[in-house]
Amino acid sequence: MMAKILIIDDDHHILIMTKKMLERAGFEVELASNGNEGLELFERVPVDLVITDIIMPEKEGLETIRVMKRMRPNLKIIAMSGGGKISADNYLDAAKIFGATRILGKPFSQKQMVSAVHELLDHPSGESLYKEEGDPDELNKEQGRQQSGGDNQ
Repeated sequence: MMAKILIIDDDHHILIMTKKMLERAGFEVELASNGNEGLELFERVPVDLVITDIIMPEKEGLETIRVMKRMRPNLKIIAMSGGGKISADNYLDAAKIFGATRILGKPFSQKQMVSAVHELLDHPSGESLYKEEGDPDELNKEQGRQQSGGDNQ
């Protein structure tokens, strides 16, 4: 089954470009041009991942992230920004605090976007992605399982 992704951005060109990138990579894509539209779609259509811009009219990305995470705490969200009155890094740092699982600065390449999406959808928990090279305890458990053939209880 194809993963379904909701993209929220007020820039029509970014919406269409990102939609094409992700469809070519085999994903199903829904589009919204602001946070309110995105939340309406989110309530009606089950999605596996949300990609949202931060600076938008009507309902900006940080508030959108906050509301979505309250509704679905395990939702994976990629926040993207090219900056505005302050630098993109500040907006993206705030997005992490609000609950974004991954952040991307604009402009981004197809490879960056598609690998960020794969990274989140292929990992059961996006939370560990901010750690350096994975949780050492998890790596040790995984190595133990591989060495013992899976039943090391």
